[in-house]
Amino acid sequence: QVQLVESGGGLVQAGGSLRLSCATSGRTFANYGLAWYRQALGKEREFVAAIGWSGVSTWYADSIEGRFTISRDNAKNAVYLQMNNVKPEDTAVYYCAAGRRPSRLRLGASDIEYWGQGTQVTVSS
Repeated sequence: QVQLVESGGGLVQAGGSLRLSCATSGRTFANYGLAWYRQALGKEREFVAAIGWSGVSTWYADSIEGRFTISRDNAKNAVYLQMNNVKPEDTAVYYCAAGRRPSRLRLGASDIEYWGQGTQVTVSS
C-alpha cells in the first residue's frame, strides 16, 4: 500500500516558479515509478511528468516545453515537481501518482495504482 500527499500548491504570477512536493508512505516506495498529472477545470486529467525507480529516467509532456523538472528522493520517500516560467494555462489541480511500470505512467490512468488527493496551482496573468 502506498499513500501520497501533495503540497506546495498556491497562487503564483505568470513567469514565476513553484515547487510541488509529494510525500509518500509505504515500505516499497523505491519499487514504484512516480508521476505528476494535472486537471484543469472542465478538462480531462493529463500527464505532466514521470520518473523511474532510481530517478535517472524521466518523461515529460510536450506541453511542458522544458519548464518543469521532476525529481525524487528515495531516502525521504518524496517526489517533487519544480515548475519554472509558469503560464496561466498551467492552472490546474496537480496530482501525484504511483505505479510499478514507470515508462507506462505517461500513457494514462490504466497503469496508475495510487493517486494523491491533489493540490491546486493557480497562475495569474
